Amino acid sequence: MWTQAQWQGRFLPHPLPPGERLRAYATWCDAVEGNTTFYATPSRSTVESWARQTTPDFRFVAKLPKSITHERRLTGVDEELRSFLEAIEPLGPRAHALWIQLPGSFGPTDLGALAGFLHRLPRSHRYAVEVRHRAFFDDARSERLLEGVLARVDAEWVPFDTTALFQSPPTSDAEREAWMRKPRLPRRSAALTDRPIIRYLGRDDTTRTIEGWRQWIATVVEWLREGRSPTVFVHTPDNADALMLARRFHEEVRTRLPEIEPLPEPMPTEPLTLF
Repeated sequence: MWTQAQWQGRFLPHPLPPGERLRAYATWCDAVEGNTTFYATPSRSTVESWARQTTPDFRFVAKLPKSITHERRLTGVDEELRSFLEAIEPLGPRAHALWIQLPGSFGPTDLGALAGFLHRLPRSHRYAVEVRHRAFFDDARSERLLEGVLARVDAEWVPFDTTALFQSPPTSDAEREAWMRKPRLPRRSAALTDRPIIRYLGRDDTTRTIEGWRQWIATVVEWLREGRSPTVFVHTPDNADALMLARRFHEEVRTRLPEIEPLPEPMPTEPLTLF
């Protein structure tokens, strides 16, 4: 996410060499979705660069490669998993959770594969699972079975809230594309662990995005009061204003809980001058 083209020169300095882009992003937000790892396991040197650009308390939620989750569906993946875990090792404490995003076809009958996979994972990491099969949201028994599988290894269930997007017809090309590609599922707001993770997708209209996250503000405040440490990722279909919106969400939480630490001061987009 830190290489988003629309942010260059607007929120982040431009041009910046690849080895400095994450450092600039980390002055805006203290967590990032590691989505690039879904397409290929990064080299160890690349991950070492990510670690150098961030402080130890920065949070990576790194997605497991699709070869593990989508192509092999969690079976016979020991070699791919070993390579991935070795590659991300330089992140150290920055690896807040490893994100297991499962395809929409991965349903209740596949829970045995998920349970076996989670059981084999090293306990040196925390894990978060995102499911997109409708049965986990509509069928109470399937929901309970999944929660049981996750609870046995202290893994979190990651909700991907797209309800704001599908509340009314799309009004932009990016929204129309999102309507075709994103899952249309009920909102889920129950946390299983002390480290809940939210993925929220709003609209390209800022006002409607903010209106759509009101329930999440209340939920996050409640979690914080309970002693949990939530991570929230804010998206829009075009993501042009996502950095600004993420900080807006954080500030809305801080208005209710002033003791929450502020985010860092963003890096200036232009060099500082004396005059």
